[in-house]
Amino acid sequence: MSKRETYEERTEKLLVSIVERFGVEVYDVEYVKEGREFYLRVYIDKPEGVNILDCENVSRALSDALDAEDFIPDAYILEVSSPGLGRTLKKDKHLQKSLGEAVEIKTYKPIEKQKEFSGILKAYDDAQITIEEEGGERIFERADIALIKLALNL
Repeated sequence: MSKRETYEERTEKLLVSIVERFGVEVYDVEYVKEGREFYLRVYIDKPEGVNILDCENVSRALSDALDAEDFIPDAYILEVSSPGLGRTLKKDKHLQKSLGEAVEIKTYKPIEKQKEFSGILKAYDDAQITIEEEGGERIFERADIALIKLALNL
């Protein structure tokens, strides 16, 4: 397991009791380097959407827990936020919650001369993701997908 994966997994374990206390759920955890800075990003969610107080409460409690555990030796910036309306669907639990929703898919390489697709998420498994487009169903190999996110229907 990489350093990044270890930090993300340990942070998620710390979050279990914290999110339960504040009535939210963990959507995702990322540990990334951007420029010279490291960021530990925690995305939280709840059915009615999160607000600034939810983010603040989780951030303070997590910060204290991270200080106590002290397993990340690098200096980093902690960010706690909502995954947003156009949230990225990285994990199977994200796909499961989004079945029947409009999604946008970007592929690494062109398929039939295009790299961007949109439709209704119909199915997924370990190898493939299926969407319903205007002309019918389209099946993508998961390995070909660079990004899948909820479509913004504003």
